[in-house]
This record gives sequence, structure tokens and C-alpha cells, in this order.
Amino acid sequence: MSEHLNIIDVNQESNELGKIEIAPEVIEVIAGIAAAEVDGVSQMRGNFAAGVVERLGKKNHGKGIKVELSDDGIKVDVYCIMKFGVSIPHVAQQIQDNIRQALINMTALEVDEVNVHVVGVHFDQPKENDLQDEVE
Repeated sequence: MSEHLNIIDVNQESNELGKIEIAPEVIEVIAGIAAAEVDGVSQMRGNFAAGVVERLGKKNHGKGIKVELSDDGIKVDVYCIMKFGVSIPHVAQQIQDNIRQALINMTALEVDEVNVHVVGVHFDQPKENDLQDEVE
């Protein structure tokens, strides 16, 4: 229960019309879309339930993102799989910049940390035509 109170305190802004609250799930979705847009990211890591939901037709944009809200600020952890052959430090820097900029533009929230965890490398599978050419 106390964690919920911290979330509201961190993501709450007051003005003369009332207060604005941003749910952590919104931050996850924004960060997930921003990370997936970066060239070199093959896919975002998810869990088994997210994979089942996607197969049923619903896209999970917060997949591979963990948002931690505390008194110190907002910490975003990104778990992704990179394409083979890309510069991992360069792509990771682009992910960090893209997430930070998207959150500033859409929510006016400053992020303290954007940690990129590369959990795999995706190799392109040879196409069937390429395999048949090699056999002949």
C-alpha cells in the first residue's frame, strides 16, 4: 500500500484546475514503444504470459520494460534483444536517448536512469530460397 502512495506522489502534478496523475503502466508503454522504434532492436523481452496474449492478437507495448518509482525518482530498465551485427553500445545509447525524450515530450517527467539490458542477439534466419540455392 505504501508503494502505491509513492507512485502517486512521484507522478502527480497540481495546478489550479486540479491534479494530474500518470500511472506507471503509461510510462512502461511509452518507454516500450520508444525502445522498439530504435534501429538495431530485434525485439523486446517478455514473459510467457505476454507471449500468449500477443498470440491472441493483443499487442503488449510495455513488454520488456520495468519501471521503478521511488523518492529518488524514476528508474527504467529495458530488456531487449539486439540484431546481429549492430554496435550494441551505440544502439543502447539511442534507446536511452529515445526513451528519455519520449517521456519528456509526452509526460514532462524527467527520468533519473534508463538501464539497457541486452538479453540476447537475434541472428537472421536464412530464407528457404537461399537454402535451395546452396543445395543445387
